[in-house]
Amino acid sequence: MLHLDGARFPDPGPQFASYPQPPLGAGHLSVEYDPRPSAVREARAEVRRQLEGWGLADLDDLSDVAELLVSELATNALLHSASRFRLTLFAAHGLLRCEVRDGGRRVPRVLEAGASESGRGMFLVDALARRWGCHQDGSGKTVWFELATCGSDGCGRRQP
Repeated sequence: MLHLDGARFPDPGPQFASYPQPPLGAGHLSVEYDPRPSAVREARAEVRRQLEGWGLADLDDLSDVAELLVSELATNALLHSASRFRLTLFAAHGLLRCEVRDGGRRVPRVLEAGASESGRGMFLVDALARRWGCHQDGSGKTVWFELATCGSDGCGRRQP
């Protein structure tokens, strides 16, 4: 992670670049939402519904963590870009990748979790995701995170 003024930003290295799409036949979903408060709830429900459909809902805390982190990214999209946002989910090769694309250009920062009511979303993403990142997409950006979907030892652990 890149550190500036006490904040952490996604590592600009190649391992945090855009992730290739999984092969055909793997799980994939993409849904666009209007910029309204109920969109965050709808995105969380869609994550749960899709993971159930893929047979991944009963894996440890996968659904709960995925819903929480998608909720944080969707909330950030609404608060900081006030634009439509697109939720995309990929499930393949032992990973669940969740992406939220919005019209904003501001790169997310990880702030220390303090007593404040806001600013903890990326702290949670950084703490709970296997890895995460952000890349620019034309006029907007995509913030993504990955969670493990396999039960083997070492699967889903953050890589050094």
